[in-house]
Amino acid sequence: MPKRRQLRGFDLRQIEGVAELIGVDEAGRGALAGPVVAGAVLVNKGFLEGRWALAKAGRVNDSKQLTAGERDELWSEFEALVAQGQIHAQFGVADVDEIERLNILGATKLAMRRALEGIYAPGAFEQKTEPDLFASPEMIANFKPTVSCRVLIDGLPLRHFPYPHQGIVNGDARSLCIAMASIIAKVTRDRMMGELEVQYPGYGFGQHKGYGTEEHREAVLRLGRCPQHRDLFLRKLLAERVDPAQMDFLGG
Repeated sequence: MPKRRQLRGFDLRQIEGVAELIGVDEAGRGALAGPVVAGAVLVNKGFLEGRWALAKAGRVNDSKQLTAGERDELWSEFEALVAQGQIHAQFGVADVDEIERLNILGATKLAMRRALEGIYAPGAFEQKTEPDLFASPEMIANFKPTVSCRVLIDGLPLRHFPYPHQGIVNGDARSLCIAMASIIAKVTRDRMMGELEVQYPGYGFGQHKGYGTEEHREAVLRLGRCPQHRDLFLRKLLAERVDPAQMDFLGG
């Protein structure tokens, strides 16, 4: 079955019973440097059954499986879809200080929350018309808010997260809106890392995007860390390769 039909078909099944879906994914969670970025993309049934999704959704994939050129081209198309009101798309960022303070999971949830808040405040898609004072006890006891939007997050469900959601393992390869969100997150973060390349030359941020490549590790050993490095990640990765006497230098 063509991937277009797989991704669209998954979302068409998920949207049954609600008006909209929001797909959420992140980029940069496993990097040694730079922020973690989340993307969020809202779609409705009209979009999923519309011309763009029918003709072009087959080009959408997990962002890691696409070339930089393919991601940039899709980003431009997403911008046009937003301008036309066919989708909503946002991104959220958690910086290195927040990663150090909250740990990477907490910072990832913060970035996702910020992306979602660009579309809806927590609880805004729940219709909370409660029974009035004259309703029967049974009606009051059985009342449940009607959810008009379903949030799909790539990976396992998140604990202590303000948005009701479903965790979809390998969601960026299964859901169209999650795959679109993964592209938003990846392109946004890559562009940010390109800016950090200029600000902190010599580390190769524009090439490896802050991940733990051999070139990146060698640059850290040669230059020491910069303010965009995640201390805990760096120490764990380099501990086996560095003389303990050098760790103060790397952590400076």
